[in-house]
Amino acid sequence: MDVTDLATFAAVARCEGITRAAKELHTVQSNVTNRIKALEDEVGVQLFERHSRGVALTSAGERLLPYAARAAALLQEAMATVREDGQPRGTLTLGTMETTVAVRLPPVLAAFGSRCPDVQLVVRTGPTADLMEKVLVGEVDGAFVAGPIDHPELRVDRAFEEELVLVTSRRWPDLSTLRSDPNPITALLFRTGCSYRQRLEQLLAQLGKPSFKRLEFGSLDGILGCIAADVGISLLPREVVDRYAAQSAFFTHQVDASVARAPTYFIRRKEAFETSAMTAFLDCMTRNTGESRDPYAMTHREAA
Repeated sequence: MDVTDLATFAAVARCEGITRAAKELHTVQSNVTNRIKALEDEVGVQLFERHSRGVALTSAGERLLPYAARAAALLQEAMATVREDGQPRGTLTLGTMETTVAVRLPPVLAAFGSRCPDVQLVVRTGPTADLMEKVLVGEVDGAFVAGPIDHPELRVDRAFEEELVLVTSRRWPDLSTLRSDPNPITALLFRTGCSYRQRLEQLLAQLGKPSFKRLEFGSLDGILGCIAADVGISLLPREVVDRYAAQSAFFTHQVDASVARAPTYFIRRKEAFETSAMTAFLDCMTRNTGESRDPYAMTHREAA
């Protein structure tokens, strides 16, 4: 297999369309189409199903995707290793949770941008489970995810700890009124794979509300806006809620530490070559979060 064909295949799968993939790869649409056709001819099966909105992976395409993503990542890593001269440059692709990029990352990104102007920084958001997979297959160089994280192929650096709070409309001034309210509750959630989602489900069980409606969102603003409009409730970092312009439209409630304490970690593949750009980013992260780069350093101290 041609590694460029595999990289093109991975881009089309990620972009869910030929045109969008061509734009990302800085090439023409016909070139992408020809490479996908050549790959399909070589493997002898159809990898994409075409539809009016773009393309979708077939079952065969889904099986090939992890290998294609790894091959493309290894090629990029090899090129970065060869070109490494101690000066941060090239592209650094990071993944992050929506809540993290909203509050925690801006000062880190600003410091990094000032220090490394020759690095093209790409930031992609998603839930923890998706971000871990993207790191493992090499689609992103590193990602901010919610703990706990225990994977033999990942390096784990603590970034910071969030205090999660329950956010409700003004209808519930305290948790006792929420607990005693007979009306059905709607939980406003990020999509499956978000660890905050799991914690909210745990909290509602503690409050005697194990049965509730679920409404999924792809953005933080959507969740906060719907809380203010009394559509439902959610569990979010206090830092995010405190900075929201319309925070007077809802109440925040302190919850049990088993739910509230949510460490955020920065993960990378153990075998990945650490470029000068990554080294500089890790230094900016440490300087702007005040946390140690030792994996689980705070966790060990807390356990003691």
